[in-house]
Amino acid sequence: MKTLRFLAAYSLVVTAILAYLLLTAVSRSTTFDEITVHRINVVEPDGTLRMVISDHAKLPGIIVHGKERAFDRPQAGMLFYNDEGSENGGLIFGGRRDAKGQVVDSGGSLSFDKYEANQIVQLAGVNDSEDKFAGLMVSDSPKAGESHRRFWAGTDDRGNASLALMDAAGRKRVVIEVAADGTSSMSFIDANGRARRIQ
Repeated sequence: MKTLRFLAAYSLVVTAILAYLLLTAVSRSTTFDEITVHRINVVEPDGTLRMVISDHAKLPGIIVHGKERAFDRPQAGMLFYNDEGSENGGLIFGGRRDAKGQVVDSGGSLSFDKYEANQIVQLAGVNDSEDKFAGLMVSDSPKAGESHRRFWAGTDDRGNASLALMDAAGRKRVVIEVAADGTSSMSFIDANGRARRIQ
């Protein structure tokens, strides 16, 4: 009888110790020297997705209010989500050659979106067979209607460095430019596209 009571008490103590160790291990921070993964999801305590770090294969489509819509992304990167689980920006990057040897999807972009709308700020650099530019873009992004770029500062495929200010319709109104050969100019453009250039 004493043996049974001893075994029961022993079992209870061991179970309590194991439960304590298990619970503290779950809540304790762990340090890794190196970790290799295909995707990391950062979530709130209620499960709301806040950030994804992923390779190309597992980068999600467009997620709005926690519901994903298929969208092909040729890059890897990190996507940001707001408090409601809707995408609101990200850092993406890529680059490869196609079967013909042409460089495609080469570059990177850091962007931030307006609440329930499109990008409002983007820092991007692209240099592939279709596009060659690098710069900072600021856009209008109404909840309903078309977005328009309002500000650009960067370089283009001709080697020009420019600063452009656009109106609410996305039309260039002021352009300051320095060409690859060093020629500089400033243009003031009216709503009809007529420019007064100062060189």
